[in-house]
Amino acid sequence: MSARDKLNFVKDGVSKLPPGFQFEPTDEEIVFQYLAPKIFSYPLPALVIPEISIGKFDPWELPGDFDQDRYIFCNKENGNSTIRVTSGGFWKLATGLDKQITCLKWMPIVGIKRTFIFYKGKNSRANSRTDWLMHEYHIAHVGNTQSTNSQVTFTGLSLIL
Repeated sequence: MSARDKLNFVKDGVSKLPPGFQFEPTDEEIVFQYLAPKIFSYPLPALVIPEISIGKFDPWELPGDFDQDRYIFCNKENGNSTIRVTSGGFWKLATGLDKQITCLKWMPIVGIKRTFIFYKGKNSRANSRTDWLMHEYHIAHVGNTQSTNSQVTFTGLSLIL
């Protein structure tokens, strides 16, 4: 077993950390320790984040424990759209400004955090808001909140109880 395999905590699309460990990264850690290295093909500190297509699953179908936040890498499927469609509904961008996340070491790269809310149903008039929140992170250049050409985003999923 290689040293890299010992740091791989993803199995069957689910992050499995040893007992006593939790993965609760800050916004800065998400952007600059995981997302930026992933996009620029740098080594990650540990393989704790699965790669999953968010559009293929409703939030309750995603692998992982409902009692914990779930973190995934996913490919951009709708570009910079404010809607992410699934089979049972859609993620809609919450109102408010995108949050910029900075780190002097990575300038002129900044992180952008967007919050989405999940709605059940396909019709915009006959949908129902759920308690599922998704925080999507991407990287951009300072002064430009549009995503870089990268096709990878980092997504944090939460069920608000």
